[in-house]
This record gives sequence, structure tokens and C-alpha cells, in this order.
Amino acid sequence: MEIKDSLLTALSALSANRLRTALTMLGVIIGVGSVIAMIGIGEGTKQKSMEQLEIMGSKMITVMPMWNRGGSRGGADSGRLYPEDVEDIRASVPTVELITGAVRGNVSLKLGNRSRQGTEVWGAEPQIAVIRNATKMFQGRWYTMEDEYNLNRVIVLGYTVYEELFEGENAIGSTVKVNGQNFEVIGVVTYKGGSGWRNPDEQVYMPLATASQRLLGKTTIDFITMQALRTDVMLYTQEQVEAVLGRKRRSAAGEEQFRVMNQQESIETVEQQSNLLSMLLAGIASVSLLVGGIGIMNIMLVSVTERTREIGLRKAIGAQRSTILFQFLLESVVLCLSGGVIGILLGYMATRFVAETLQVPPILHTWAVVMAFGFSAFIGLFFGLYPAMRASNLQPIEALRYE
Repeated sequence: MEIKDSLLTALSALSANRLRTALTMLGVIIGVGSVIAMIGIGEGTKQKSMEQLEIMGSKMITVMPMWNRGGSRGGADSGRLYPEDVEDIRASVPTVELITGAVRGNVSLKLGNRSRQGTEVWGAEPQIAVIRNATKMFQGRWYTMEDEYNLNRVIVLGYTVYEELFEGENAIGSTVKVNGQNFEVIGVVTYKGGSGWRNPDEQVYMPLATASQRLLGKTTIDFITMQALRTDVMLYTQEQVEAVLGRKRRSAAGEEQFRVMNQQESIETVEQQSNLLSMLLAGIASVSLLVGGIGIMNIMLVSVTERTREIGLRKAIGAQRSTILFQFLLESVVLCLSGGVIGILLGYMATRFVAETLQVPPILHTWAVVMAFGFSAFIGLFFGLYPAMRASNLQPIEALRYE
């Protein structure tokens, strides 16, 4: 019954000064709500970034040229990539499952009175569909190696491009002008939900030979993209590709003129950066929780001063030092836990609101709620301990004479 009586006494003391109690709790409410919101938004941003990378293919490795000022092929001009580089990698690196060279450029598309400027076109062999995780078709099919060999003018549209040109109508078999040339639409890729720079939904695809020779007029390739057999051989595959190209792709100064990018490394980097950002945001939000704790200690010291005669009277009739200590400590903890509960609810609401604004999924992990709630209880204990000890150490006679 002692704990129950102490709790009822604590609630009665707090309700006696409702405005002061509410203002004291405000610091904890803001602190806990901020921690919950920051972690939730940080985790949602992390998941969104990971999904964007997964859209591109989790086992993808890309080789990009690093252009220099050299003028001729070989030696110092090795910042170019050629179709034979693709064949060298295919023949020398057994852990490469699929590989293709690719070219890209910006083109204008026109269908009747509808047009789209600045659309990025990718010219690549048909396996680009698997490498780029774009095998699911909304309409039609991907082009084949036969289309590649015959330089057929066929095109596959990203979903956003299809929506803007066809507005939901059937696109298969239609003729679209690409930089003034007629191309037959043979497929539309299912919506992937990309965003930002090089959104796959805003790209179009065609055979590599068609894009290089008939549309863009390129004799080199812009990059090489490939898919490793498994994620656990990504690093090995990357090293082997670097070794194959490095034998003939070094400048006169001995510098490599290409860059090999591992998609798995990008995923890990994004994950690490997102975790760091979440911790940083939570740390910043925790400062307001500490400020709230200092406010609680201040108010509890004021409460001890105001109730000095009450403390003296209770001690005079036999209250133990531990009872007084527990009483004031319980008041502090009740303040923080009440503020913690309200803060969690407000933090959840803030997470959903901001997540909808930023278009990221709202993620609220159980561990984040438990951590924020536990931290608020710790704040109550830590900052309430000194006022409680001060109250319990008061001498009955001096407390009764206090005015």
C-alpha cells in the first residue's frame, strides 16, 4: 500500500499546480517527440534510398571511363571504352553472369501532337533488362539479339515516358519519332517508382547497335554494366574487372583511366551514412530532452522549498528518510513518464506528417519507442534525485520553523 499511497500523493501534488506541471512536462514532451520523429524520418529516408538502389539491381557493377586530354587510342588516351573491352571481361572474368556495353544520350520524342524533350535513351544489349532489374513489362516485350544484329528501330519506354506520350492507351505497335527517326514501340516497363536524377521510369531503351550507329553516331561505348553471379563475389568480380582493364587502360603516368563501381558498396555506403544521420539527428533531439530534465530538477527544487513545512511535519510524525526520498523521486519520474507517453504520440504524428511531405515511408521501430521512453524515465530519476535527497535530508525541527 505504501507505493500506492506514494503514487496518489505524487499525483495530488502535481495536479495542485497544473499549469506548472504542464509547462515542466513540455520539455520532456518536445524531447521525446523529437527523438521519435528524427529516428522515424531517418529510418524512412534510409529505406527509400535503399529501395532506389535496389531498383537498379543489387548485383550490378558498372565501369565508367575517366576522360583525359589524350588524343589517340591507347596509352595516355585510355579514358575510353570499346566493345572489345566487353568481350575481354566476358572471356576473362567467370563470375560475371551478364554484361553489356551501353551508350546514352538525350533525345526528343514525338507522338502526334505530344512531345517530350530531354529524354535519356539507353542503347544496350537485351540483357540490360535483367541487369537493371527491368524485366517486368507493363505492355509488350523487350527487344532481342535479333533486333540487335539487324539494327532494328525498336524502342522500350519507361513508364513515365509512356504515360506522358500515350496517356494510358495501348502503345505496342505505335510509331514514335526519336530525334526525327521513326521507332516502333515494342514494350513498356512496369512502373518502378524511381525519383531524382536518371529515374528509370523516365528513360527509354533500344538495341546498342541501333543507338550507336543509327541514332547517336558513336564508335565507343559510354560505360559497361554487368551483373555478378552472386552478391558474395561482388568484390572479387570488381577486382578482376579492374585487373583485366588495367592491363591496357593506364595512362602514361601509370594512372588508371576508368572507374569500377560496385552497387553493393553503394548500398553499404548509403546504409552507413543513413545510420550515422539517424544517430546524429537523435543526438540533437536528445539535447532538448536534457534541457527538459534540467527544467524538472529546477521545478522539483522549488517544490521542495514550497513544501518544507510539509516535509518537517511528516518527519515529525514518523516518516522515514527513504519514504520522503521515494516520494519526491516518484513525482519526478511520473512527470517524465507522462511527458514521455505524450511525446511518443506527438512524435508518431510528426513522423507521419513529415514522411508524407518528403514522400518517404514512416518507420517507427519498437526499439526507438522503448529507448525514448526509457530515456525519459532515466531523466526523471537522474534529475529528480538531487531534489529528492535534499528533501529527505531536511531536519524536522528546522523544517517546521521554515516560513
